[in-house]
Amino acid sequence: MKRYRNSLYYVSVIGFFIVLIYLINVFGKGSDAGRDIQVLPLRLSHWEEVIRSFTSSLGHPLIILFAQIIVIILVTRVFGWICKKMRQPVVIGEIIAGILLGPSLVGYYWPDFNLFLFPAESLGNLHILAQIGLVLFMFMVGMEVDFKSLKEKAKNALIISHTGIAFSFTLGMILALWLFSRFAPPGVPFHSFALFMGISVSITAFPVLARIMQERGMHKTPLGLFVITCAAVDDITAWSLLAMVIAIVKAGSLVSAVPTILLSVLYVLIMLRVVRPFLARIGELHSTRENLTKPIVALFFLVLMLSAFAAEFIGIHAIFGGFMAGVIMPDNHRFRSIFIEKVEDVSLVLFLPLFFVYTGLRTEITLLNDPGLWKITGIIILTAIAGKFFGALAASKFAGQSWKDSITIGTLMNSRGLVELVVLNIGYDLGVFSSEIFAMLVIMALVTTFMTAPVLDLIGFLFRDKTPSVVSESVSSSTFRLLLSFGNPERGKSMVRLANAFIPKSQKERCVTALHLSPADDMFQTNTDSYETESFSPLLKVSSELRLPVEKIFRISANIESDIADQANNGDYDMLIMGVGQSIYEGSLLGKMIDFTSKIINPATIYYKVTGKEKSWFNPAFDERTRAILSRTEIPAGIFLDKKLHAVNRAFVLIGSSSDAFLTRYARLLSDNGDVQVTLFFADVDLFQQIVFNSGENGNKDKMYGQFEIVTNMEIREEMLKNHDLLLVSAGYWSLLLEKQQKWLVSIPSSLIITA
Repeated sequence: MKRYRNSLYYVSVIGFFIVLIYLINVFGKGSDAGRDIQVLPLRLSHWEEVIRSFTSSLGHPLIILFAQIIVIILVTRVFGWICKKMRQPVVIGEIIAGILLGPSLVGYYWPDFNLFLFPAESLGNLHILAQIGLVLFMFMVGMEVDFKSLKEKAKNALIISHTGIAFSFTLGMILALWLFSRFAPPGVPFHSFALFMGISVSITAFPVLARIMQERGMHKTPLGLFVITCAAVDDITAWSLLAMVIAIVKAGSLVSAVPTILLSVLYVLIMLRVVRPFLARIGELHSTRENLTKPIVALFFLVLMLSAFAAEFIGIHAIFGGFMAGVIMPDNHRFRSIFIEKVEDVSLVLFLPLFFVYTGLRTEITLLNDPGLWKITGIIILTAIAGKFFGALAASKFAGQSWKDSITIGTLMNSRGLVELVVLNIGYDLGVFSSEIFAMLVIMALVTTFMTAPVLDLIGFLFRDKTPSVVSESVSSSTFRLLLSFGNPERGKSMVRLANAFIPKSQKERCVTALHLSPADDMFQTNTDSYETESFSPLLKVSSELRLPVEKIFRISANIESDIADQANNGDYDMLIMGVGQSIYEGSLLGKMIDFTSKIINPATIYYKVTGKEKSWFNPAFDERTRAILSRTEIPAGIFLDKKLHAVNRAFVLIGSSSDAFLTRYARLLSDNGDVQVTLFFADVDLFQQIVFNSGENGNKDKMYGQFEIVTNMEIREEMLKNHDLLLVSAGYWSLLLEKQQKWLVSIPSSLIITA
């Protein structure tokens, strides 16, 4: 009875109140007597009323806005994911998605759907949200600027950055002489059109450039640090120029813009000299997650909004206010990384895609319906490339850089990305650009950003070191080298303990390589250094205790599966050890459908299959990421199932068939360490004798297997594994054990599942 007590109580109480509500309604009907109650005639059936209710709801502004956000997030994430797999910046895919949702594709072929999802009256709400997203984005761009680095390398960086801006700005104004009469909207003076053309072709996308270099591992090289400094100087200069250009365009002339420019200078001085020292003091006192309380966060957001308000009120646009607020944030890297984490997800995932689509809705590529217009687009693209690329290249060569580095700097500084779209939208909002020239410049932004990665690959190929590599003679043939790929720092600690058990104490060069890849989903990552330190510190502490040197590799990766496999295949490793993952798609029908679809449209998978680099490898025991890595890895791999491994004193090796004979090699490595007792389990006596015979050591059986405890012809029992620290098993036998659903699998120790 106690089992049903709560249920009976719930049913009784709810039932009582339902009856009471019904009786109140019945008695209340008597009050209708004598009152003129209007009863509307029922003209529609109940089903028709329901349909009409739903139809009217679909036209509500809030419903439309939510539908727009849902579609925008889904489409931009899909296209961003595709570009990431193609080793292109995610922002390229999101820009393309925005254009395709606009009149260039959806609006052209399915105009009714376009009008339904993006009616003209709803674009105002989308525009406001997009502007909020831009202010937050520029706030993070400002926080990316490292003034300490700028001071150290400012001299040469200033030369390269300002030369590139001056050269390209001048070319843009020359281009305006040719385009003005045909493409400038009526009533727009030449100086406004020319100034915006100059700023449009002279901008560099600092965030996208930084991300490209991080993904390629260039951000810590001398060249990478120098280019980031150049881009930061370029960013500060370009936004300052843009603020001045906006002031001139709004005022109508340079003389009329003087009050606005003076107010802008006063605003910048107040931000730098008054507000910044105050915020720096707060940043020193509140630089940890624990004491960065909500009132403090609210204070910084208030500074951001006041800065954006002041910039917009003065007449230099709210986005400059967002950028300036980011610049004056405390220099403490820890504080900035914590604060960016609070802002970037909602900004990059929610608000910025709205801006991309808003831009796409204004970009009508179908207007370029004449070969002559495409010819002009090509000339604009070539002018933009010539200005930034050759301007930066010439200045770099003058500053003493090599040809390879100079060409690399020019290529990177030519990347424009999202920052270019911000400038173009401001020009379009101010009425400086017509729809045709706006579409041409958007295409230019896409081309110059998209070409950056392929050109960098071409530079690497043309300037590759043609000297044949020489294998170090100090590494003996008996050296066993491990590559540990870890994500979770705690798992990294366990992997080092595992590696210590495999590498004999007698080996002269005891060293392992630890690989940690950070996904390149985010456009910003000011905390790269601190994140690297946090990821490797626990692992390095354990390696120091075990006296096992660790060579660490940290990279930003756009395709983690491919990069892990490439590192394993191209390095001199005997084995890859990685953690086992769990698919986010498992456990539901919808998840399985998404998983299946993602495998079909995955460009990396298609590339590997077409080129023949992907092995036919499938094991249902592992998640899709693990299977993708295993299918591309050419060396033996171990999938590590960590149960908080503290040490390896006793190991249990399962040999279920003749194909598992390769496990005896790893058993010997463990045994040779001297500290590990190894138990070899053979499924039956015949299997043991077969493996011994095939090994060619039948006469030295005692010598070969005397160091192990041999168990044959027995069923695996839970008691056999209780006192062991590590289980070794082949991938094939592991899958078979899972199919049998053995009860003892629940209580197994840390396990290493090895592929041949």
